[in-house]
Amino acid sequence: MMDIKNKAPFVAGLTAVMLAIVKLIIGLFSGSVSVIASAIDSILDAIVSAANYIVVSKSDQEPDGKFNYGYAKLEAIMSFLEGFFIAGIGSFIVYSGAMKIINPQGPIKLNIALYVMIFSFIVTGFLIVYLTKIYKKTNSLIIKTDILHYKSDFFSNLAIIAGLVVVYFTGWHIVDSIFGIAIGLYIMYGALGLIKESGYILIDGAVDEDIVLDIKEFINSNSKIRDFHDFKTRKCVNKCYLSIHLVFDRDILLFDAHEIGDSVEKYITEKYNQYEWDINLHFDPYDDSKIENI
Repeated sequence: MMDIKNKAPFVAGLTAVMLAIVKLIIGLFSGSVSVIASAIDSILDAIVSAANYIVVSKSDQEPDGKFNYGYAKLEAIMSFLEGFFIAGIGSFIVYSGAMKIINPQGPIKLNIALYVMIFSFIVTGFLIVYLTKIYKKTNSLIIKTDILHYKSDFFSNLAIIAGLVVVYFTGWHIVDSIFGIAIGLYIMYGALGLIKESGYILIDGAVDEDIVLDIKEFINSNSKIRDFHDFKTRKCVNKCYLSIHLVFDRDILLFDAHEIGDSVEKYITEKYNQYEWDINLHFDPYDDSKIENI
């Protein structure tokens, strides 16, 4: 049975296919360039969601002999590439808006074009709510990417609707173009944030600074831990890796040191349970980072 993380891109893809077919038919019939462009965008959405479904299925596989830390970075790779893809869509919308100002389009069948875009706007809104609900449960970067992608569609639909309404009442076709350019710039801005986040994961960026400081404070609060060093973290999508050397008195029992180590792990995994954790603790009878001074 398909789990919720795999189901999300599958549902998104089917929705995109349905919207693409409806908008393409109506766009060709009405003569609206905006609706046809939106249909093309939905076709690309369907292709991206299909790719996301494959990536999510693969990234959830257990670590093996070839990839000891699993396949989770596939999500970051896909999100990184999609960030450029979404930025490209934003650029295309800006370009289309500018071209429509330079070369205004002829008369269009406004009523039917407006109805299909309202329908698309509502359906996309429900899809975003659904994907956001799944993201909160899974913390999946690929689903977060899909949310951004469909949010760009949501606001693009809104811009097209607003433009069509203004054109309907005023005949000012330039308003449609101005709305489109503004939404295109917004999409490009969001895509840059996605590229930055996924790129940070790909180069093994550390866990959030506030989490690191809190963990260090907890360790320092234990009087039996003399010191610690080689504190290293990295974040991979929804999984965090942590490695620390804990320094104890020479005469401490291994059992007691292990109990303290367990308390550190328990604190981290319970307080920050929105992530999976892979914690590697090393127990030192002295600070071997300063071994040359011993």
